[in-house]
Amino acid sequence: MPLYESVIIARQDISAQQVEAIADALTSVIESGDGKIAKREYWGLRKLAYRVKKNRKGHYVQLDIDAPSAIVHEMERQVRLHEDILRYITIRVDELDPEPSIIMQNKDRRDDRPRRDDRPNRDDRPRRDDRPQEDSPAVEAVEAVEAAPAEGDAE
Repeated sequence: MPLYESVIIARQDISAQQVEAIADALTSVIESGDGKIAKREYWGLRKLAYRVKKNRKGHYVQLDIDAPSAIVHEMERQVRLHEDILRYITIRVDELDPEPSIIMQNKDRRDDRPRRDDRPNRDDRPRRDDRPQEDSPAVEAVEAVEAAPAEGDAE
């Protein structure tokens, strides 16, 4: 059977449980037609690049589908009729990736970064007044310009 990846964006004002219910309904459509869902990922509420039907955010769900094309067309027909779905895209792929998607990998990586509380405190650094003063070439250049007479001045 052909392999497909489908990403669905649902409205921001519905709950995550309602988004899961929509994904369950689409899964049942696929499975009723002798297809199967290889992987299902909920990416969460994410910011959209531009407003879509007055929404700035949307709930993203990715489905990896192994089903005949007629069943995928039926799923897309039901997606078009559903009023809570803003956008969708379904593409045919040569093979399905069993690994988590890039979006899910980035979510995991984000948790590994140090928190702001773990950073060194700014108060531990020496203050500007306490730092040793050095004569730099920039300071000498500014002093030389200030000491030079202006062009219009008569001596």
